[in-house]
Amino acid sequence: MGVIERVPPVRRTKKAVAAQALATREALEVDRLIRSDCVAAMRSLPDACIDMIFADPPYNLQLGGDLFRPEGGRVDAVDDAWDKFDTLAVYDAFTKAWLSEARRILKPNGTIWVIGSYHNIFRVGSQLQDQGFWILNDIIWRKANPMPNFKGTRFTNAHETLIWASQGEGARYTFNYKAMKTLNDELQMRSDWVLPICGGQERLKGDDGHKVHPTQKPEALLYRVMLACTKPGDVVLDPFFGTGTTGAVAKRLGRHWIGCEREDVYCEAALERISAALPLDESSLTIMQSAKQQPRVAFGTLVETGYLEPGTVVMDAKRRWKASVRADGSLMGEDGVAASIHKLGATLQGAPSCNGWTFWHIEGKNGLEPIDSLRQMYLLATQP
Repeated sequence: MGVIERVPPVRRTKKAVAAQALATREALEVDRLIRSDCVAAMRSLPDACIDMIFADPPYNLQLGGDLFRPEGGRVDAVDDAWDKFDTLAVYDAFTKAWLSEARRILKPNGTIWVIGSYHNIFRVGSQLQDQGFWILNDIIWRKANPMPNFKGTRFTNAHETLIWASQGEGARYTFNYKAMKTLNDELQMRSDWVLPICGGQERLKGDDGHKVHPTQKPEALLYRVMLACTKPGDVVLDPFFGTGTTGAVAKRLGRHWIGCEREDVYCEAALERISAALPLDESSLTIMQSAKQQPRVAFGTLVETGYLEPGTVVMDAKRRWKASVRADGSLMGEDGVAASIHKLGATLQGAPSCNGWTFWHIEGKNGLEPIDSLRQMYLLATQP
């Protein structure tokens, strides 16, 4: 066997990356469906133009015949031509081809998600690693309402696996940790997600009452994926678009989307569905960020921009210590000692460190408010 060479992402300056990203986005046509085979469709896209890829490739179920319920009804399983491959080698070659294009069009700081069942996810995972992707997590989507095992010959297959990977071991990537924790009632989001399968009004059906697509994913799943690792305005690509769940959720969350799909019946259903999707109000798209993710704002910036006037008195939450704001953004304590908001707070408490943004407060309409509230006001007013 030949040696597989892993090529790490090219490291460039932040300025160069930002300039290329702006130029690429201006040239890239987004919010569209490419009616073509996924490999050919991705080949039409420029290098490093996509922020996130969500891929739901054929599972290659290798079904040996019809499956029937105990009462005799036929199970609506996946038996479409697009899910059939002659051999595992053919499936592996197909996987290698589309992943190669996915790696080319993904930005250096982008990530890819691939979902699958036990039939294919391990083969896809191997190809991901062979091509140089770095696996960040495997997520278990535990279905709250799985299809039972009618024959009673195996365990009920109640989950699917998602692989989340970056471009390389040292690649940067977006992860909205705080948003995920907030979404999970202030508990750290785990890698096992309990969500129901697609059903009810969300499940698309044709005029004959049958499912339009046999493996339509629930919007809740895509909502969590996009909220976790994209930002408003990012471009999300789905090489196996199906009935457009990725596009519909991207539209709701203020993300751009590109879909690749060759089956006409799925294309029409997807476009109709996305056109009816309502985007969330712009103000609701703001998500909780960790301190590391928030743009840095110097305390002096609030002073020079008029959010806080020199001479303003600040104090701790219990009104034990007071200090006045100086024109250069430092604080003058009651004993005449001047220091930064962090250092003065630490000195007064006899502590090794202090977060001055939450330690110091100002008088507001409803009592004391941390000066961090002014920083958040500044960020809301100045961030695009």
